[in-house]
Amino acid sequence: MSDSILPTELVDLARRVIEENRAAGRRIAVAESCTGGLVSAALTEIPGSSDVFVAGIVTYADEAKMALLSVARDVIETFGAVSLATAWAMANGAMEKTGADLAVSITGIAGPTGGSERKPVGTVVFARSIAGENPEKAKVDQRAFGDLGRSGIRFQAALCALELMLPEPASLVLP
Repeated sequence: MSDSILPTELVDLARRVIEENRAAGRRIAVAESCTGGLVSAALTEIPGSSDVFVAGIVTYADEAKMALLSVARDVIETFGAVSLATAWAMANGAMEKTGADLAVSITGIAGPTGGSERKPVGTVVFARSIAGENPEKAKVDQRAFGDLGRSGIRFQAALCALELMLPEPASLVLP
């Protein structure tokens, strides 16, 4: 897409997400933290996306995760903002708050600071929840992208999140 400010790879995948979810009759939402709205921006680059894309909720601060997505304070305090438990709660909260059929969440450490030995820069956690399925069965995954630089980590995280938004992802084991 020549008139987009976003990378072609991101917009092309967002187009697939919109088209395939439209064909499946599914409405989607995303809860973003480290990507800061990048996934939502890619989805809204696609003309007519409003009939599929319900909402993008950027919850960068822990307080926003709690207030806007109903992530429990004890989940964040016990497991951290970048954890499987928090990503799970974010995805389920986004689905509940928006009425979407599918919600994906992204939370991670884009750097250059904020990492630790246990959770280094480049650690990103994803969750995918589908309406009508047992919330306990929501899919979660943690990726270690390495220190690709802040933009590189955010870009890779956005691509992975979009892959998870496809109606029938081949696997949660992301490339």
